[in-house]
Amino acid sequence: MSHAITVEGLSKRYRIQPGAERSPYRTLRESLVDLVKRPWRGASNDKIDFWALDDVSFQVGRGEVLGVIGRNGAGKSTLLKVLSRITPPTLGQVSLHGRVGSLLEVGTGFHPELTGRENVFLNGAILGMSRGEIQRKFDDIVEFAGLHDFLETPVKRYSTGMFMRLAFSVAAHIQPEILLIDEVLAVGDVGFQKKCLGKMGEVAREGRTVLFVSHQMDALMNICPRSILLEQGKIIAQGPTSDVIERYFASQQSMLSARLDQRQDRKGRKRFQFTETWIEDMDGQRLPSVLAGQSIKLVATYETTDPRLVSPLTVSFAVCMAQGAPVTRFVSDVPGEPLPDDVPARGRIECVIPRMPFNVGRYFYDVLAESGPEFEMEDWVQGAGWLIVEAGDFWGTGRSINQKYPVLLEHSWSLKKND
Repeated sequence: MSHAITVEGLSKRYRIQPGAERSPYRTLRESLVDLVKRPWRGASNDKIDFWALDDVSFQVGRGEVLGVIGRNGAGKSTLLKVLSRITPPTLGQVSLHGRVGSLLEVGTGFHPELTGRENVFLNGAILGMSRGEIQRKFDDIVEFAGLHDFLETPVKRYSTGMFMRLAFSVAAHIQPEILLIDEVLAVGDVGFQKKCLGKMGEVAREGRTVLFVSHQMDALMNICPRSILLEQGKIIAQGPTSDVIERYFASQQSMLSARLDQRQDRKGRKRFQFTETWIEDMDGQRLPSVLAGQSIKLVATYETTDPRLVSPLTVSFAVCMAQGAPVTRFVSDVPGEPLPDDVPARGRIECVIPRMPFNVGRYFYDVLAESGPEFEMEDWVQGAGWLIVEAGDFWGTGRSINQKYPVLLEHSWSLKKND
């Protein structure tokens, strides 16, 4: 089988400021302040090399659908940006045989002041379509996106889901030989996600090539016969998707079993560090698992070298399915009761969940601490702990619903006669 994509020894290096891992972008004020503080120091003396990709090699055959799996920060999006020629590689070679269509970020290539109709032509042109080709496929693009009623509306008024639907529809209809899809599909509704997955399968059956980055393991199993697993910029497994997913779960298990204060795969400014996390009941007893509907606390302890520098402090617990799909995020300042400004050098942070809203299943959670009005990242540990939920009487009726639905919510029903 001839190859549509060949990647050999691909590496991508970024020069980053220690403690500035949260974002590659800096404000003008930050840059000027830094320049005043260190006027005579060479610009590169205090920067370090971060290898987002490190000696990555693989091949993708024509008409193959390849899955790309990995935790956040593993290098998946960087890989697609290099393949899309958005960013150049530092080392290595990439050979692409055929026209490339990509959907990496919602709204890329859209002008907010232009209407949906105008943006179809603009985005199509950016992706390499002629005006005549766009005109021939225009009705199909609009039909697939389901946005007939909003074609004359400026896209700045579109929701994120509407952006994604139109962007995917344009990208899928240019008939590229190679289609690159990032996790951006997760912002659509379930019905449209299925529609997109079906379209990707159709693209593959037509002999075109798809690279699909996702945390949705079911989707990967359904459309990707083969996958690769990225971890810290390296490929640590490749082969049948079922085997690669098994390796991914094993990697998650190993990561979650490590002591929090010994984890080296954390990100942040190093001025604040989580030392331990666990789950306990309202009486303070640690729990290996919880019941659906039970009142619990998510707890994390920390240490900081200078409490003044991390105030005001915002902490969050982000919960994901065992397969990696995000479920929800508990953020300390969202409910209207932010953490105190007086941050102790050592402390314990609690997040009280009055009634566990998750159905039976295995989940994991990240812990994140940010400081100041600009939410500078102080410490971020992915996969900090497990959250194992067992069957509980959530509604007090002895009834439950199918376990494939992960979230339980209070609700009531009524039936009334119409006059």
